[in-house]
Amino acid sequence: MSLLAELQDFWRDLDRRTRLTAGYVLIALLAVFLLWSALAGRTAALEQKRKAREAVLKELLPLKALYRTAKQSADTLAGRMASARPDDSPAKIIDEIGIKGKGVKISPLKGEERGGMVEDAADVRIDGLTANEAINLIYRLEKGNRPVLLKKANLRVRFDDPSRLDLALTIALLKPAPGQNK
Repeated sequence: MSLLAELQDFWRDLDRRTRLTAGYVLIALLAVFLLWSALAGRTAALEQKRKAREAVLKELLPLKALYRTAKQSADTLAGRMASARPDDSPAKIIDEIGIKGKGVKISPLKGEERGGMVEDAADVRIDGLTANEAINLIYRLEKGNRPVLLKKANLRVRFDDPSRLDLALTIALLKPAPGQNK
């Protein structure tokens, strides 16, 4: 006899109450297996979703850092642009810094218009500076409260006094273009 036939005979030999209890146990086991498989499927779907979100997060975190850096520099430039007055000029900024050397020569250049800003450019030549004064001048131009671009710098040692330097700069003061809102 086959196993299936033996199980059918065994089932028929059971009394009605035992068969009913066994049926309920089988129904409960099937319900548990169905619930388990549904939960396993849901868990797998959630796991895939989590991995996808982690991948997106790995891509976005460096972009977030870049965005914050760009926003910070843009806010700094906006603050510096707001402090620029219409009567400002590169010569006035050099005078305000107060580093003179033996002689200062400032010659204006033609400025450009870039993205809503106008450059007020000038060639600046300062003779007889110490190394510390030259560095302080460049630092104050770049980190000052007005938007100044240092386009070109040339630093030469003087032949008559090697402890002194001649500094030639091309600087541009950024101003809002006429008609632009601040």
